[in-house]
Amino acid sequence: MGSSVVVVVAERKRLRQLSEHLSELTPAPQRLVAIGQGETDIAEVADLNPALARRIRQRRMSTWLIPFGFFAGLTFTFAFAGPIGSHLIGGLLGLGSGWMGSFAAAASVSSDVDDRVRALRNRLDEGNWLLLVEMPNGIEVPWTRLQEARPKAVVRLNDN
Repeated sequence: MGSSVVVVVAERKRLRQLSEHLSELTPAPQRLVAIGQGETDIAEVADLNPALARRIRQRRMSTWLIPFGFFAGLTFTFAFAGPIGSHLIGGLLGLGSGWMGSFAAAASVSSDVDDRVRALRNRLDEGNWLLLVEMPNGIEVPWTRLQEARPKAVVRLNDN
C-alpha cells in the first residue's frame, strides 16, 4: 500500500472534477474512492472504518492462528480419553484457542489513524464529500493537483 490521503471538499461537482483529474495522471492513483451522499458509504471503506479493518485483521490472523493452535494442541494429552482421543481433544482445544486468539490479537492493535478518521467522519456529517486517494509505492501524492481543487482539508492517512 502506498501513500494515502483523504481530500475534503464541499461540493459534489468539485469531488467529481478532482477525481477525473487525478485518474488522468501518469501514473494514476492506485485507488480513488469518492465518499459521501450518493457515493460510496464510509462504512464500506476499511481505511476509514476501524470496525471493518478490525474484522479483516481478525480473519487474516485466524488463517494462521487456528491451524497453529490445532497442531500445538495435538501435543497435549488427556489420559482419560485414550491414545487417539487424547490428542484429538488437545487439537480441538488448541483450535478454539487459536480462534479466540485471533479476536484478541485483532482487537489489541490500536490505530494511530483513529483520531483523524473521527475528524473525517465529522466532516462527512457536516455535508462534505471525501475523496480517498492512494498512490502506488514510491509515487508522491500530487499535492498541487489536490490544492487546485480548493479542498477544505487534506488529511494524510499513511505515508509508506
